[in-house]
Amino acid sequence: MIFQKFILNPTSNWLSGIGRYTVMVASVLRLSLSKRPKWSLLVPHLYEIGVRSLPLICLTGLATGMVLSAQSFFQLSDKGLTGVTGIMVAKSMLVEIGPILTSFMITGRVGASICAELGSMKVTEQVDAMVSMGVRPLEYLVVPRYLSMAIMMPVLTIFSSACGIFGGWLLATQLYEMTSQTFLDPISVYLTNYDIISNFVKSWLFGLLVVSIACYKGFHTKGGAAGVGRSTTSCVVISYCAILGINFLLTIILNDIYWIIYGFN
Repeated sequence: MIFQKFILNPTSNWLSGIGRYTVMVASVLRLSLSKRPKWSLLVPHLYEIGVRSLPLICLTGLATGMVLSAQSFFQLSDKGLTGVTGIMVAKSMLVEIGPILTSFMITGRVGASICAELGSMKVTEQVDAMVSMGVRPLEYLVVPRYLSMAIMMPVLTIFSSACGIFGGWLLATQLYEMTSQTFLDPISVYLTNYDIISNFVKSWLFGLLVVSIACYKGFHTKGGAAGVGRSTTSCVVISYCAILGINFLLTIILNDIYWIIYGFN
């Protein structure tokens, strides 16, 4: 009984959840590729995910870049390496911190909202009503959110990274009296197109991960208003953990690809 209650049942529920999640993602990708969604459905989500998130994303990136610049300058000043402050800030924002930080902010602001909205529709039987009227919920509710997130997430991440680099430059030049040439020259030399590609790949995958988890948890909400709260909390926690785990795998894979392409030249 103890084995079944604490090990077998949770494992079975977890595996069945993974299966349902995979089926939902496959169905949404098939619908996204087979039928073009209506522009009227995309525009509100593009505005909500992209435009309304932009001030938060820029402010977060700016503050993070300033902190990175301050820490880099402080740690490197006694070693005579303050000239690499710029490239450290740029590399960190583009390759790692920018995509992760943006996805975290979008999870808290957009992912939780999507989960709560779909969860409320589920517990009030609005989703069932759509099915009874011949409307496919995945096509009407999920596909526009997927496509909007796939479009806006890389754009937001680029804005976040750019604001971070600008914040690092602003602090280094105004507070630490570093010249713009000293800060920016290493960036133009050591920043590669592959770093920008890594930024795009990570942000795009993180965006799809956030929206897919939010939609899945919303569609499987049970238990009324309390269930909506539980699903929203679970959505945010699972998204954060999944982003960190996927980021680790992507970092290893992208670094290996970089070494294969450029390491032997």
